[in-house]
Amino acid sequence: MKILAIEHEIPGVPGEAFTAPLSKAEAARAWALHQEGVIRELYFRTDRHEAVLVLECADADEARAVLGTLPLVQAGLIAFEVIPLVAYPGFARLFAGEQGTGTGE
Repeated sequence: MKILAIEHEIPGVPGEAFTAPLSKAEAARAWALHQEGVIRELYFRTDRHEAVLVLECADADEARAVLGTLPLVQAGLIAFEVIPLVAYPGFARLFAGEQGTGTGE
């Protein structure tokens, strides 16, 4: 299942809490999860310094557990909003029963 995970900083956490060693450990863990195929895509938002991840997990609970292994989450500096996704089913409803759909006719 695809999971969208949106990072949120914990209010009141000072910027100096994000140390270089902790940030490096975070990057290493994210890289490992990417290599395992769990993190499929990883972005930073342009409007604020927060990550947006696309994960492949069995369900939202597994995604939360995986995100809980990130050092910044373990340190209580960030949290993630976890949003399970399903493929959009609207096209099948829209074109149901039509002949020649998708064949170039």
